[in-house]
Amino acid sequence: MKKSPWTRLLGFSKQIAPKAGWQFLAVGSLPLLVGAGAIVASGNRWLPTEVAPQISSLTPTFLANEPPQLNSSLSVAIAPVCAQGTQLGYQASTSIPTDFKPTTFRAKSSEFAKDWQAKLAEAPFPQINPRARLAKVPILMYHDIVAEKEVFFDVTPQEFEAHLKLIQQNGLTPISLDQLVEHLKTGIPLPAKPVVLTFDDGYLGHYKYVYPLLKKYGYPGAFSIYPAKIDKPRGRPGMNWAQIQEMAADPLITIASHSVNHPADLREIKDDAKLAFEMTESKRMLEAKLGIPIRYFVYPEGKNDERVQQAAIAAGYQAAWTMSDEANLFAAESENLFNISRIGQSQTEKVIAEANGGPAMTFFKNGLNFSAPVELTKTTVNKVPLILAAGGKPTTIHAKTRAQVVEIKQGTPAIAAVDGGFFSLEFLDSNKMIGPVMSSATGEFVAAPQGSLSKLEGRPLVLINDQTIRYIPFDPLKHNTREGVEAELLGVKDAFVAGAWLVKDGKPQSAETFRGLFGFDAERDRAFWGIDQADRPVVGVSGDYVNSVNLGEALAKAGLREAVMLDSGASAALAFKGESMMSYTPRPVPHIVALMPPVQTDSACQTAAKP
Repeated sequence: MKKSPWTRLLGFSKQIAPKAGWQFLAVGSLPLLVGAGAIVASGNRWLPTEVAPQISSLTPTFLANEPPQLNSSLSVAIAPVCAQGTQLGYQASTSIPTDFKPTTFRAKSSEFAKDWQAKLAEAPFPQINPRARLAKVPILMYHDIVAEKEVFFDVTPQEFEAHLKLIQQNGLTPISLDQLVEHLKTGIPLPAKPVVLTFDDGYLGHYKYVYPLLKKYGYPGAFSIYPAKIDKPRGRPGMNWAQIQEMAADPLITIASHSVNHPADLREIKDDAKLAFEMTESKRMLEAKLGIPIRYFVYPEGKNDERVQQAAIAAGYQAAWTMSDEANLFAAESENLFNISRIGQSQTEKVIAEANGGPAMTFFKNGLNFSAPVELTKTTVNKVPLILAAGGKPTTIHAKTRAQVVEIKQGTPAIAAVDGGFFSLEFLDSNKMIGPVMSSATGEFVAAPQGSLSKLEGRPLVLINDQTIRYIPFDPLKHNTREGVEAELLGVKDAFVAGAWLVKDGKPQSAETFRGLFGFDAERDRAFWGIDQADRPVVGVSGDYVNSVNLGEALAKAGLREAVMLDSGASAALAFKGESMMSYTPRPVPHIVALMPPVQTDSACQTAAKP
């Protein structure tokens, strides 16, 4: 009988544990070491010297039909966080807060190992993992580095080192292309502020100036090479094979293919055989000369289309990079792994201020992550401006009368809030909701009139307790009583009926799913709330008019796995830390969804975390 990768990996742990005192844990296809509260990927330079040699000789192999082994050298730490109620959860990150108290979790590792495997599963090739969409990784693109500038995009060694110092001073962590691609495929955590440094065309200045500076700062870099420039006086001087071989042997350096001849536009090569030659021959030549696998391709001048992307896939590359003069996009905003966007080095100061590795991964046995800090994000996805607040513990407030969202949350600990469910317009000061409503703020359950229930059938019924959130289709016969909603979710404290699903199971909803909801296809301000790929509650609004279908598509791409429509149009309103995020004065509402401060680690959690 074949042994599963889990069995083989856990068997491997027994070989090193007695000597090193470390516990081994398999995370999907990612081998990890667990010890003193840290999980460390198998890149040897991150491991203690007494452990690294053993790891190097014992790294397990996988069968052809199993997921590929990840190559990350990121140090991933794990610490306990207090979940909802008495339940204990764990959080994994490459940038754990200093107040976390680590644990060895000998008894706990098996509880979240399968969760690791599921969360780190690769997205279908060549898609980008939805969880990676929550990060903002800038990929900086440089061309020649010269002592004296000749064109506007030239960079001097002094200017380049100033960029490296800026990266250092702002606490950014340069990562390799391997680490970036693993992140885009699986959503594996990245440092809090990651950045990627890339250099095109193989200029001599890359060897003369860039390579020494990368070694000085210990920063990885990626260089795209086209063989026609090597050892030949073509335009500006390029590197020779000996120089590229020296760089390629350094673990800091990644070499990517840039075609054979650097044609101005690969799309214009109509002969499929000639297009394939530019892809495959450059890969073959580089691999033969350098003795390393060439996994990545960089399109000359960034120009590509679906046909060119398919040629790159057929040539055996794992990912490909582009560039654009029209938009500065972070890595996860790209369409797929074969159209990864980069940003010109002139934008360095701006983009590093926005760099974000995304939220840490969390593992709660029966709930969501209500322990994350509440963060505000303003972004544009698919040309739809979004204002989002994510994190904290969700609740609702059913006020006695209508008021602005800011006013309703005033006097409460709420950090962020959005207008909630749909309400009756019969009276100006009425707090009567369309559908049943239950709020933890009052502890009351208010049933809806029987006459209105049939229109709500199948709409999302929102249920919240101290551990989780559920969205289920509303059933008029079951869900118009306290007993009915309590039967759906034990310990439910909040309930109301939303307008429609915008995103369900990570997928945007089509026009047909709105089942004739009035105005769903109209362009207007929209309010929504849901759960993102990091298991955090999210509230938000569109920053401009948008219809429901386009909003759902944008939210799915922004990293939400569940989202439902709240009262929109003139009612759409978002408040953050006491301030309205709207450019207008919204219509007063009687109901809000709020994000309270995150659940904090306390003595009960620390006691539970002891091995």
